[in-house]
Amino acid sequence: MDVLAGPYAVLAPAMVVEGPVATFVGGTLVGAGHAALLVVWLLAVGVDLVLDSALFVVGRLARRAGRSGRAAALAARLGFGPDRQAALSRRAAEHLPAVVAGAKLVDVGAVPAFLAAGWSGVAYRRFLGWVALCTALRVSVLVGLGVLTGEHLAARVEGVLDRPWLAVLGGLAVGAVLLGLKSLVGAALRAVRQGGVLLEASFAA
Repeated sequence: MDVLAGPYAVLAPAMVVEGPVATFVGGTLVGAGHAALLVVWLLAVGVDLVLDSALFVVGRLARRAGRSGRAAALAARLGFGPDRQAALSRRAAEHLPAVVAGAKLVDVGAVPAFLAAGWSGVAYRRFLGWVALCTALRVSVLVGLGVLTGEHLAARVEGVLDRPWLAVLGGLAVGAVLLGLKSLVGAALRAVRQGGVLLEASFAA
C-alpha cells in the first residue's frame, strides 16, 4: 500500500495542524473502508512523536543557548517565556507523567509543557517513553471512535462507500464537536488556574 497515495498524503499534514481532529477523521475513513487501520494509527502516532520530540529539543536548546539564543526566542513565542520557565520546568521534572498525561488528554498547554520538559533536563528516553504511551492510548481512542462513526455512516448514508469525501465530511462534523469540547475544557482549566493564583495572592496579602 502506497502511503503517499489516497487519503494518507492529506491526513499527514492535517495531523500536524490539528492532530486530534485529523486522527478522528482518519478513523472515520477506516470505518468507511477508505483507509487501512494500521497505517492511520502508525501515521498519527508517528506525527505526534515527531512534533513532541521537536518541542523537547527546542526546550533543551533554549536552556543551553540562554536568553540570547534563537531557540530561547522561539520558546518564548511558543508560550515558554522566562516568567514560566521556572515553574513549568520544576513541575515537569518532578511530575513528568502527570504533565504528559494532562497535555495529551486535552491538549491544553502541551507546547509549553513539552518545552519545559526539555528545559528541565529530564532524560529524553524517559520523556519519550511517557509520551509514546500516552500518545498510543489517545490515538487508539480517537481512531476507534472514528471507526465507529465511519461504520455508522457507511451503514446509514447511501454512497459513503463510493465517495470518501462523505466520510470526511461526517468525520469533520463530529471532529468539530470534539474540538469545541476541547476548547471549553481548556478555557475551564485556565479559569480554574487563574482563580487559584488570585486566591493565593489574596491570602499572601
